[in-house]
Amino acid sequence: GALIPLAERAQLFAEVDPQQKERIVKALQQNGHVVGFIGDGVNDAPALYAADVGISVDRAVDVAREAADIILLKPDLGVLKRGIESGRRAFANTLKYICITTGSSFGNMVSMALATPLLPFLPLTATQVLLTNFLSDLPLVAVSTDNVDAESVARPLHWSVRDIQSFMLIFGLLSSVFDIITFLVLRGVFHAGASEFQSTWFVVSVVTEVAALLILRTARPAWMSLPGKWLVALGLSVAVVVALLPYVPPAAQSLGLTPLPPALLAASFAIVLLYAGATEMAKAARRTRSGRLGGDAKRASASLVHR
Repeated sequence: GALIPLAERAQLFAEVDPQQKERIVKALQQNGHVVGFIGDGVNDAPALYAADVGISVDRAVDVAREAADIILLKPDLGVLKRGIESGRRAFANTLKYICITTGSSFGNMVSMALATPLLPFLPLTATQVLLTNFLSDLPLVAVSTDNVDAESVARPLHWSVRDIQSFMLIFGLLSSVFDIITFLVLRGVFHAGASEFQSTWFVVSVVTEVAALLILRTARPAWMSLPGKWLVALGLSVAVVVALLPYVPPAAQSLGLTPLPPALLAASFAIVLLYAGATEMAKAARRTRSGRLGGDAKRASASLVHR
């Protein structure tokens, strides 16, 4: 029991036998650490087995190589650092994709469910729904190449279904709020018919999803985090294509779209800007709350360790 707090504070252990090495590894694990252990001898085998990541070299004894998870072919620990950073970037981008996709899908589902029984026509036709999904998902293809903030690489990230659910609810419902605002503006202010309504919501829906992707891809303020070039290129290309589709007669006719009057186009642009600002504010509030809870958790953990 005394080893658990001691292992947290100690910087060096000397003249330890194989069982003591294993006990030190397990003590660190009980303190909540992910433990790596490097060894090449018979005496290192128990600790290599106990560690979360056992590391050895190709010239180690057989039992050490068999116990290790990673075997270095060169005397270079830099490959481990580069591998960890690459893995953290891939994991961070995977979380971006999952969170943003679930949030937008949830928001679209809620908006469609609210609008369908209240309108005398479909909010979007089946073809428009399919095209909306395709175009809004297209920039997400480039998420795997996106830049990752330094703080996301500096520390390990963890999979949390609760965080994903929270993200989905907050930003999905925020999207639905602005969809409802769009519906009210279209019907209450512009008295839009079916084609005009569908065309406007088609454009606003896709452009706001592109805006959400560029804002929610980072926990920082969006202007303080440079997105990947392919993500920017695909996102802006999709936004431009969607804005122009109602004005291209062959495409507009086949998709059931109609050109938007200048006043309606300006209102749509204003809704997108307001949505982007509200999303940034919601993200900042969530970041502040997460930081406060994280600080409380760290203080509680430190208190438990020192008792």
